[in-house]
Amino acid sequence: MPTSTASPQVGKIVPPFTQQTALAKVRAAEDAWNSRDPERVALAYSEDSTWRNRDQFVQGRAQIREFLAGKWRKELDYRLMKDLWAFEANRIAVRFQYEYHDRRGDWWRAYGNELWEFDADGLMRRREASINDLPITEEERKFRWPLGAPRPAEPAMVLCVR
Repeated sequence: MPTSTASPQVGKIVPPFTQQTALAKVRAAEDAWNSRDPERVALAYSEDSTWRNRDQFVQGRAQIREFLAGKWRKELDYRLMKDLWAFEANRIAVRFQYEYHDRRGDWWRAYGNELWEFDADGLMRRREASINDLPITEEERKFRWPLGAPRPAEPAMVLCVR
């Protein structure tokens, strides 16, 4: 089980974003989500953060923690990779993929796009995520780094369309 440690970088990267800070913000978010620690991840969001995740609407850190805890109880061996798509001022767009298996042992790859908006302190105040799941076999998995750890920088990985 992951431990609860706040990411020292997530809130310190503040808008307006540059290419370098937008990339760092995306990587910090990826690392936090790969920890599967709802407490840690929730600290990256403003107290009144608003989410749409698929067909669910979440408001505030308490609901974010609850949502994430439920997510990672269902999505086992979760590993995520995010890719910066665009940025401007206090907004970032990312595409992502993640893999997990359910309690029956069936593997899934989720494909998604997110729109993020940040406050002046670098906390995400708005997140909109559109996500589709595709069943995969265990052999088709692409993300095999140690569970709960950040994605290794090498070998370099690129998110493909499929």
